[in-house]
Amino acid sequence: MLRILAHTTYRRLFAAQIVALLGTGLLTIALGLTAFELAGERAGEVLGLALTIKMVAYVGLSPLAAAIVARLNRRAVLIGADIVRAGAALCLPFIDAAWQIYVLIFLLQAASATFTPTFQALIPDVLPDEADYTRALSLSRLALDLENLVSPILAGLLLALMAPSNLFVGTALGFVASAVLVLATRLPQPGPGKDRPFRERLTRGLRIYLATPRLRGLLALNLTVAATGAVVIVLSVVIARTIYAGAERDLAVILGAYGVGSMLVALLLPRLLDTMRDRPVMLASALMLTIAMLGLGLAVTVSGWPSWPLLLAIWALLGAANAGVVTPAGRLLRRSSRPEDRPAVFAAQFALSHACWLVAYPAAGWLGTAAGIPGTMVAMGTAGLAGMALALALWRVSASEALEHVHTGLPPDHPHLKDAVLQGGVWVHRHTFVIDDEHRAWPTGG
Repeated sequence: MLRILAHTTYRRLFAAQIVALLGTGLLTIALGLTAFELAGERAGEVLGLALTIKMVAYVGLSPLAAAIVARLNRRAVLIGADIVRAGAALCLPFIDAAWQIYVLIFLLQAASATFTPTFQALIPDVLPDEADYTRALSLSRLALDLENLVSPILAGLLLALMAPSNLFVGTALGFVASAVLVLATRLPQPGPGKDRPFRERLTRGLRIYLATPRLRGLLALNLTVAATGAVVIVLSVVIARTIYAGAERDLAVILGAYGVGSMLVALLLPRLLDTMRDRPVMLASALMLTIAMLGLGLAVTVSGWPSWPLLLAIWALLGAANAGVVTPAGRLLRRSSRPEDRPAVFAAQFALSHACWLVAYPAAGWLGTAAGIPGTMVAMGTAGLAGMALALALWRVSASEALEHVHTGLPPDHPHLKDAVLQGGVWVHRHTFVIDDEHRAWPTGG
């Protein structure tokens, strides 16, 4: 897997991702401490609203940002987003009211909603070979999980030396370092694309996404991931501190078990995907997610909570299954779009997947109070199972990416028809199929 780091451009971009992730991890911890200073016992309410603002920004602004920056230089977009994020982070130590947190978080996450899809869509152009790209996806998954483990440790070391507000400086430095690394990197630019009106740029990614069967299946799997993952993120603290009467460090232990499971699968996936197709890997992982969540909820209802080591093993299994669904998603997006359309399609995935989380987070929190934790596990596991069943129906198995289809509206001298054959008054040919200007609907009806 690490051999792709020999690729200079990717290595610098991966380094930029690492330092930005560390900055984001420090931001999360510093924000929690600042909320407590401002609101005391109401800190949870402040943080909950801040996280909701984050998700709303992700869902609402990522397609809009993709449409606005579509004609701009990608390096300028990435650097500009990093500068905005650094500036917002530097303002956070000076806030003295909760509403100021909300404004700055919205600004910071709006920049992230611009940066992340642009960055994700860039990697397939940097690594055009699918095997290399698969390893890059696994490295990104590994980086995300390591950030969840390393950031609290780094924050703890820094807090022993400085005031909590200074963590925001570390956040800003992470974003500045990311911008410097992007500035020092020669980035591939997409070829000249068609000049499209703003409304078409705004909706194009979503239209391609929803017209592609495998991506509709991915959307259903996003529901499975969010339903089960929300239980882990929202209720782990209650389980560790209340059910098992653990200390603060036990929350880190249970989330660490989840991260370790995810990292192990991220390491194994590249070789597995060299020999298997994405669909069976992702569906099997989704089934594992739902069985683990449903099974634990039912088992607790019948016979009580398992031992602490067994619970950690189940959390590791959930993390592993989550990575099995999430990590290959970039391969589907890459395979389902032209290079010039990738930023818009990645932005659509970014918005739609976070829309699932926007629903799942409050659902898990409300059910945890109203129905109890075992009931929440059963309910959210059932929702995840429904998502997996929907994915099975929407994303049918196909032996080939090439599909035979017809064209009726193109002139005979159109370059796309060079390999087509005229049959019964329509042009017929077969090739790898994606939704674009010449192909506006799936030939099999999806």
